[in-house]
Amino acid sequence: MTQQNTAEGTPAQNDHAQSPEEALAAAAVAEADALAALTNELAELKAKNADLADQYLRAKAEAENARRRADEEIAKTRKFAVESFAESLLPVLDSFEAGLSIQEASLAQIREGSEATLKQLQSALTRHKVIAIAPAAGEKFDPHQHQAISMVPADQEPNTVVAVLQKGYLIAERVLRPALVTVAAPK
Repeated sequence: MTQQNTAEGTPAQNDHAQSPEEALAAAAVAEADALAALTNELAELKAKNADLADQYLRAKAEAENARRRADEEIAKTRKFAVESFAESLLPVLDSFEAGLSIQEASLAQIREGSEATLKQLQSALTRHKVIAIAPAAGEKFDPHQHQAISMVPADQEPNTVVAVLQKGYLIAERVLRPALVTVAAPK
């Protein structure tokens, strides 16, 4: 039995005692398995890369389309921004034309027509948030809304409005034109 054990060896000894061909075959199988795993991983990564590239291109196209639509909307808004304002001024124009078409109008009729037309114009401006800046005498001078034309001696506090030479206007709380005023000089 001793000879048989030495000739056949133990199973543990058989694993370690491979022939060079067997070792080479085992290494080739291991290398083939590793190559197959790497090939599979490469295929998965390529598929994921293609998917991400597609998602990127779609997102880029969507962003470009959104930018283009926004640009078109801004262009339309700019083009037609005054449409509503112009529509509200048309009745004022009609009133002026109607008043001028009367050849033999009396002074009272002209005044009455002018006052009605002025009310229409003021109404149109108010509807579009155009508000007059007309400070009262004695009101503190505000350089953001008033433009001082001159400083005059007056019996009131210095740096207060003495008189309004021309009304100013705000549009949506932004100064469209400052009011032209004279201001009380320091004493």
